[in-house]
Amino acid sequence: MSLFLRVVFSFTMFGDLFEEEYSTVSNNQYGKGKKLKTKALEPPAPREFTNLSGIRNQGGTCYLNSLLQTLHFTPEFREALFSLGPEELGLFEDKDKPDAKVRIIPLQLQRLFAQLLLLDQEAASTADLTDSFGWTSNEEMRQHDVQELNRILFSALETSLVGTSGHDLIYRLYHGTIVNQIVCKECKNVSERQEDFLDLTVAVKNVSGLEDALWNMYVEEEVFDCDNLYHCGTCDRLVKAAKSAKLRKLPPFLTVSLLRFNFDFVKCERYKETSCYTFPLRINLKPFCEQSELDDLEYIYDLFSVIIHKGGCYGGHYHVYIKDVDHLGNWQFQEEKSKPDVNLKDLQSEEEIDHPLMILKAILLEEENNLIPVDQLGQKLLKKIGISWNKKYRKQHGPLRKFLQLHSQIFLLSSDESTVRLLKNSSLQAESDFQRNDQQIFKMLPPESPGLNNSISCPHWFDINDSKVQPIREKDIEQQFQGKESAYMLFYRKSQLQRPPEARANPRYGVPCHLLNEMDAANIELQTKRAECDSANNTFELHLHLGPQYHFFNGALHPVVSQTESVWDLTFDKRKTLGDLRQSIFQLLEFWEGDMVLSVAKLVPAGLHIYQSLGGDELTLCETEIADGEDIFVWNGVEVGGVHIQTGIDCEPLLLNVLHLDTSSDGEKCCQVIESPHVFPANAEVGTVLTALAIPAGVIFINSAGCPGGEGWTAIPKEDMRKTFREQGLRNGSSILIQDSHDDNSLLTKEEKWVTSMNEIDWLHVKNLCQLESEEKQVKISATVNTMVFDIRIKAIKELKLMKELADNSCLRPIDRNGKLLCPVPDSYTLKEAELKMGSSLGLCLGKAPSSSQLFLFFAMGSDVQPGTEMEIVVEETISVRDCLKLMLKKSGLQGDAWHLRKMDWCYEAGEPLCEEDATLKELLICSGDTLLLIEGQLPPLGFLKVPIWWYQLQGPSGHWESHQDQTNCTSSWGRVWRATSSQGASGNEPAQVSLLYLGDIEISEDATLAELKSQAMTLPPFLEFGVPSPAHLRAWTVERKRPGRLLRTDRQPLREYKLGRRIEICLEPLQKGENLGPQDVLLRTQVRIPGERTYAPALDLVWNAAQGGTAGSLRQRVADFYRLPVEKIEIAKYFPEKFEWLPISSWNQQITKRKKKKKQDYLQGAPYYLKDGDTIGVKNLLIDDDDDFSTIRDDTGKEKQKQRALGRRKSQEALHEQSSYILSSAETPARPRAPETSLSIHVGSFR
Repeated sequence: MSLFLRVVFSFTMFGDLFEEEYSTVSNNQYGKGKKLKTKALEPPAPREFTNLSGIRNQGGTCYLNSLLQTLHFTPEFREALFSLGPEELGLFEDKDKPDAKVRIIPLQLQRLFAQLLLLDQEAASTADLTDSFGWTSNEEMRQHDVQELNRILFSALETSLVGTSGHDLIYRLYHGTIVNQIVCKECKNVSERQEDFLDLTVAVKNVSGLEDALWNMYVEEEVFDCDNLYHCGTCDRLVKAAKSAKLRKLPPFLTVSLLRFNFDFVKCERYKETSCYTFPLRINLKPFCEQSELDDLEYIYDLFSVIIHKGGCYGGHYHVYIKDVDHLGNWQFQEEKSKPDVNLKDLQSEEEIDHPLMILKAILLEEENNLIPVDQLGQKLLKKIGISWNKKYRKQHGPLRKFLQLHSQIFLLSSDESTVRLLKNSSLQAESDFQRNDQQIFKMLPPESPGLNNSISCPHWFDINDSKVQPIREKDIEQQFQGKESAYMLFYRKSQLQRPPEARANPRYGVPCHLLNEMDAANIELQTKRAECDSANNTFELHLHLGPQYHFFNGALHPVVSQTESVWDLTFDKRKTLGDLRQSIFQLLEFWEGDMVLSVAKLVPAGLHIYQSLGGDELTLCETEIADGEDIFVWNGVEVGGVHIQTGIDCEPLLLNVLHLDTSSDGEKCCQVIESPHVFPANAEVGTVLTALAIPAGVIFINSAGCPGGEGWTAIPKEDMRKTFREQGLRNGSSILIQDSHDDNSLLTKEEKWVTSMNEIDWLHVKNLCQLESEEKQVKISATVNTMVFDIRIKAIKELKLMKELADNSCLRPIDRNGKLLCPVPDSYTLKEAELKMGSSLGLCLGKAPSSSQLFLFFAMGSDVQPGTEMEIVVEETISVRDCLKLMLKKSGLQGDAWHLRKMDWCYEAGEPLCEEDATLKELLICSGDTLLLIEGQLPPLGFLKVPIWWYQLQGPSGHWESHQDQTNCTSSWGRVWRATSSQGASGNEPAQVSLLYLGDIEISEDATLAELKSQAMTLPPFLEFGVPSPAHLRAWTVERKRPGRLLRTDRQPLREYKLGRRIEICLEPLQKGENLGPQDVLLRTQVRIPGERTYAPALDLVWNAAQGGTAGSLRQRVADFYRLPVEKIEIAKYFPEKFEWLPISSWNQQITKRKKKKKQDYLQGAPYYLKDGDTIGVKNLLIDDDDDFSTIRDDTGKEKQKQRALGRRKSQEALHEQSSYILSSAETPARPRAPETSLSIHVGSFR
């Protein structure tokens, strides 16, 4: 039997240095029919005109792809591997036999190389190869360092080939030696030490190029003198000496690794060295070697591969430039039909860039037939000038399609406005010989001289970027000398290595017969599948979850309003790129501001969870492996509703059933086990269950599957309490039993040994709720998970000694932990099917359980429903909403038709109304156990909104409404004094408080504008007392959590475009004068701190334009100008009223909290400030106030009250569940750090 070794190499210094900027997703996820990694329904695309095959990226394997392509285009390596037959490596079909020694890794490499040579597909897959490495889907999604992989892969191959004729393959091709010498200046004694190498690691920092680095390493001497003498063994004393190193033995193939990534110990941050670093196409290594008698040509090496890293030190992408030594590919360029009259590089002046007409013409002239889809035009504009149309031109020129329509003499839009063409007579310069045709023309270009080799048939270069293969010219290599996209590994081959003539342009050369036959058969199968899939549907449906419509609650994301408002269904062509999808979503969500990140999300029992962000806009949706019906979360990539969101499979929320003994009113433990759901992150420690239930010490039992006789329970040893839920094998729906260690009824044996099973709770409590007299109030019925509910009911009737007639007119109803009776359970269900856990309580009630075509519903009147006050009704699932409403009104004793139904949402509040009165309950997805609310008032007609209107004006410390001062370049509030209750314990001028005054409801069309809403609100009777001159003197906000939320900016914009939802509430704030806020303007409330008093002056409105970068420096300068103070003499801080905390805003703060994208390190609208309209900014004048504190007396009081409330929650057993939910959803949850250091490993069998 094969034993397995684990070859591990890791970067302990840089940790997640090369991690992709998205988290990992496993295949085994909650939800049916949705897998991230799915096999494409269509066969792979055939090879493109280059006739070379790329390699598909599995999510983070671009580093692996680049190295594999380099090895594939090393013919000597490839053919040496092919020379090993099945008699040495074994057969694939024997790999599962216990005694067979099958060398999987070399076999998979052989097959991959054969596919790259012969299989007619655009890109090969490395899934089988990475499976042979022992990698999981997590490893395939995590990017590593290609230099690290090079060493580990060679080590794995050496181990795999032990005992074969290829045992020295790596040694023969890549092994070299270095000799280090120290020469004594006195006795000339030479002390030397020899080192082996498979690759040379050379410095990049402060070095001009490869030859300069080699000179420093192998020519320059280090002299030991003065205070740094060398102890000579021969002289036996400290002497002067010289230390040097030389290359003693050169391998046929020289690999050079460039040290581009470093750590700045002063700034304590990582960085990538992007300075210019040259390397030659041909290099003479003789100056760096020991003198020998070899021919000079033995030291000449030609460059044949350059692995390139694009990005920064926290993430990026690899691709490779390859020289096609065997002339396997077609090196050709598409001939430019007509050179554009305008080159974007020539548009240097600000005026030309500011005018979109020139830019759009130039982009279209570069396209085939001057034709491009409109959404791709916007995307190309973003790539060319670095800023989107909406941010650069929309304010002045309107939407992109409107701009194209207004210039119809230049641009021709298709009938459906999906594509745009540049009219022929609109060229920017006349050109007499300007000719076009619609066919694709290719021109074979003459070969370029490869440095010293002037052969007319020299090999050509290709850029292999995962699946894409493009021809390049030798001069393109110079572009990789410097910058964020620059060379990272160099591969040279001896110039004397010659290829046999029969290998030229012959991909079948050297391939074993069994692989030739396998590839030929695979090509026939591919052709057949392509013929069958020609007419296949290439579109699929995506479910877009909009970030602004969600909030984080109880460990997962939930819709703020409803699923209908929060999720958009989008049908999209899967052959388009991720960039096309992003551009389409931008156009759909015209209200979107800032960055947009698309992430794969899944619905789990706890709610919605984000797994990975999608990157690589050039990849098609098929290449990103997005499945049909995938849930895509659209957000800013950082936070939702001000809460930092942890993503990935590691922190997936688990919904667990926690069982523990009930506590009676006198505090004593009862015999009844109650069950309550709790949500925990999968990477949390199991011991956090005790913390969530406020149990100081206890024993935790987990359910063990597969125990005979029903469910079994296993205790967790104390030393395993720090393991995570996932390490303990817990999943959604798993059960945990908690035993207080202070309880006399301990689940430990008398010998204090941990018990291994617990069958004592394989029973159910059944209470008599039939309103009939019986000797027993409740009985305990033994059962297993496969016991039928009917059997339990009949057995309970017998043991309760009730009338036999109840067998035909009774049902069992579960009782929740609050004592509420739930929906009756059908007799035909088993306990497992009914999802009833052992130890739970059931009520035996009069009446039959609903049939399969009926629904059991709870209903109540009004939105403020007290537990236990709901009424019950059984209706057919095909009943209409209108008829169901009539039945409920009749049963409630209510009259009239001014009522409507709403479904109670997950937080026990009135949700979306059931608007379609003729629709059936089944069509509206109403299920048994749902609660419907009878709400007074008729629903507005379709297309209309019923909007509650509130009056909003800042409240001062004494309880009076404040009138804002009119300042230059700021928007100030118009003043009318209103009374309001002041905050208890507040003294002095505190940060502005919020109080809203209800004015009434208005009914308005969704097509009406914001200005019309304001006008209609002004007709409400209470509004007449305010004396507001016109709608222009009102500022509109949405109401969220009884506070002003989102600022509605444009008066002429229809309400429908704001995506307000049907439960929207609006508050109106008076202004002294009209305002016109731009899309990048942020409205802030600024308050100056009064020195020595811990109070603030009244709030003043300040408008800050965040379009210039949104940095801390920009805001500080704006505040300084507003208050006419030197910028270095002020300090500012943002106020978080829900925490009673102030967070200073400074460049230093932002430096510490910056994320992976350095360009966003100063973005105040991101973490940790999340600056938005209406935020309070405290201002401190350092000329007269040198106190470091921003807080007030009210903040101290508020924090103290928060502590008292938290203490009170701990004392109440009923509030424990709420406390655990608060802990999981609190914004104080530690931010997800960068992924921990992970080692790259390849599992190899032992063949010694």
